[in-house]
Amino acid sequence: MIYLNNKLVPKNKALISVFDHGFLYGDGIYETLRVYKGIIFKLEEHVDRLFRSAEMIGLTVPKSSRDIKKAVYKTIASNRQNEAVVRITISRGTGPLGLDPALCPKPTFVIMSNQFYNYPSEYYAKGVNVSVVNTRRNYGPALDPRIKSLNFLNNVLAKIEAKESSSYEAVMMNYQGYLAEGTVSNLFFINSKGVLCTPALKVGILDGITRGVILDAAEELKIKTKEGYFRRKDIYNATEVFITNTSMEVMPVTLVDNIRIGRKAGTHTGLIGLKYKEKVLHYIEANSQ
Repeated sequence: MIYLNNKLVPKNKALISVFDHGFLYGDGIYETLRVYKGIIFKLEEHVDRLFRSAEMIGLTVPKSSRDIKKAVYKTIASNRQNEAVVRITISRGTGPLGLDPALCPKPTFVIMSNQFYNYPSEYYAKGVNVSVVNTRRNYGPALDPRIKSLNFLNNVLAKIEAKESSSYEAVMMNYQGYLAEGTVSNLFFINSKGVLCTPALKVGILDGITRGVILDAAEELKIKTKEGYFRRKDIYNATEVFITNTSMEVMPVTLVDNIRIGRKAGTHTGLIGLKYKEKVLHYIEANSQ
């Protein structure tokens, strides 16, 4: 079942107009959430970020924060899913051709939930490969990466490059050549001094919710952290690398541009991954009462 505007409909009837400006121009926003044991992890933070993205593009969210949360739980309940990945999408809505937002009187609101299936266990045991691609992350003053926009062509082009090199994920740099983020992930690495490093928000990246949890986990583990400006050579010389997002959590990386970082998940990566799972568990327990 798909939640479309104000009601649940079967997926074969969840249809939108070809004149929807999300389809025509990528004019809209979205959020992806993870469901554990029927509880949505960090729902409040995701909904807050959804409203922030909407404000940044001058889009009126057609529901209150409370109603969105209720609609999300209604959707996963209708699909009888305890372990799922949920996507909330809001487009500018249907209107005649033209870029003027005023052409669309009513936004389109969609919630989709899909059963979550674990990533292959060997990915976490042996790590994945990534490549630093030529496609640069959007220049902030042109299209702020803090907006979770439906206009995803920048990331798609980077993903095409990654596939051409048989890489699992692409790492993009910003226009100045500093490491930014993956197509659907944030980047972390451990330097030779044992410091957990990740690109600063000012580089031009999304402030990932999982990213924030990882930084909190590192602090609890007393692992020093550094948010900064890093070059490609910094991850080449790293002792450990991993990428994160809502669904994959902490994914080890053992090859960067075919340079071997390790043959399995490193010690820090493993500890942070376990601490992340512990924090998820505590959240689920606290919100299931």
